[in-house]
Amino acid sequence: MSVPDDLRYSKEHEWVRVNGDVATVGITHFAQEQLGDVVFVELPDQGASVRQFSSLGVVESVKAASDVYAPVSGEIVERNAQVVEKPELVNQEPYGNGWLVKVRLTDTAEVGTLLSPADYRAHIGETAPSGA
Repeated sequence: MSVPDDLRYSKEHEWVRVNGDVATVGITHFAQEQLGDVVFVELPDQGASVRQFSSLGVVESVKAASDVYAPVSGEIVERNAQVVEKPELVNQEPYGNGWLVKVRLTDTAEVGTLLSPADYRAHIGETAPSGA
């Protein structure tokens, strides 16, 4: 499944999974497919502040380097050291071990401004899964 139903999405192809006041952020299956093989990931340090829709890091692939944008504002409480060491996790498990950062939300209402799974599917031109 390329668009899980339990996440929110940005138009720039980041996803957010909220647990309390912490949001886990990664790039979508669609984004990693467009990038190709990811070879380098640059992430902000723990304690850094990010603003919604500002750059929070870079993902480089064999094709291109792309900024990753913060879908929410807050403080970086954890960065995924695994993807820095093994960037291919972004390709292999974009919604699992390929997550990028965890952000303590400063404004939980921002999550509501992001795309629903159905809206994101429409954004990328994907049809809804059968049975939905």
